Amino acid sequence: MISSKPLAGEAPTLRTTEDRPSGSHPVLGTFELGGLKLPNRVVMSAMARAQTTSSNHAPIPLDAEYYAQRASAGLIITGGIYISPQATGAPNDLGIYNEEHVNGWRYVTDTVHAKGGRIFAQLGHSGGVSHPDLQGGNLPVAPSAVNPGSKVFTPSGFTDTVTPRELTRGEIRDIIEDYRHAAENAKDAGFDGVELHGANIYLIPQFLSDALNHRTDEYGGSLEGRTRFLFEVLDAIASVWNRGRIGVKLSPSLHGVGAFHATENLLPTYELVFHRLNDFRPAYIHLARTINDVSGIPLASLRYRVLQHFRPRFSGTMIGNGGFDLDAANDAIWHGDADLVSFAKPFISNPDLVDRFARGRELTPIDPKSHYQCGALG
Repeated sequence: MISSKPLAGEAPTLRTTEDRPSGSHPVLGTFELGGLKLPNRVVMSAMARAQTTSSNHAPIPLDAEYYAQRASAGLIITGGIYISPQATGAPNDLGIYNEEHVNGWRYVTDTVHAKGGRIFAQLGHSGGVSHPDLQGGNLPVAPSAVNPGSKVFTPSGFTDTVTPRELTRGEIRDIIEDYRHAAENAKDAGFDGVELHGANIYLIPQFLSDALNHRTDEYGGSLEGRTRFLFEVLDAIASVWNRGRIGVKLSPSLHGVGAFHATENLLPTYELVFHRLNDFRPAYIHLARTINDVSGIPLASLRYRVLQHFRPRFSGTMIGNGGFDLDAANDAIWHGDADLVSFAKPFISNPDLVDRFARGRELTPIDPKSHYQCGALG
């Protein structure tokens, strides 16, 4: 049997020894999320597609068509949407900080809803993973002046990141207000909920990482300090949205991506985050699995067991993310490791992914050369 949705404060039921019956597809079962009736447990993961041709980072009709084609997913999560010009981390990604953005997103949500779909807006800030070429010549901002050691896509192509400027306390408060305003815009645009992008290498994980956050004030210096920014952002969003419509995406096992490397403090930091999220009671945690080798470092215990490690630490809904195929998704739900599973690349070339799963049809392979090229190609 599939694990049921746990009640608040109740640990999920894990079925780690039972074999899933051959031919069963728990991922195609229904689920209730924050009062939304999901027809299946297939989630379209956030993906940065960079399709817009708008010079103002506004959605275009192609964005509405793209998401509406995938409305059969139990839940769609948009690609990361920038909350301010300062948050921008790519030339063709979308914003949600002005009226043109809101109007464009309203057309997207209306089109998805007309197809019977449900869609959350993923709200994000790139922090230090930006570039002066995307900031009008200004330095990107971050918790500390530490170069994230990554690549960033600029109008002239992929470029090395630079050393960002450290945020002041006042500027941190301004960014928290930007998140609140973006959440308000998302509600005005007709989204069903919002997901806070706290994964990968962007601003929130920059605060959570003591490899990048060297602050000694209340936003750093301790486990509690490094988590402060995340929860102040969540509280700001919760002043606009019911908590049952706020998701959080996290990637606690990220390691070896530029300056992002695991220290002895990283796992305890994320365990504290999960503990505090039980009190916050979001709609879900969207948890990314390990994507690289973590053997021989403080995250070694998470190598293949990120979901299994964190699931007992959170009493709410869990979305598994990261390299799932149909069998792995079914197993994760059957054994109680996740309630829903998100898919990214398969949705690019298979807008009818849920139907293909249900009918046992072969998936159309993706064409990586078509990614991030604007327009409908791919």
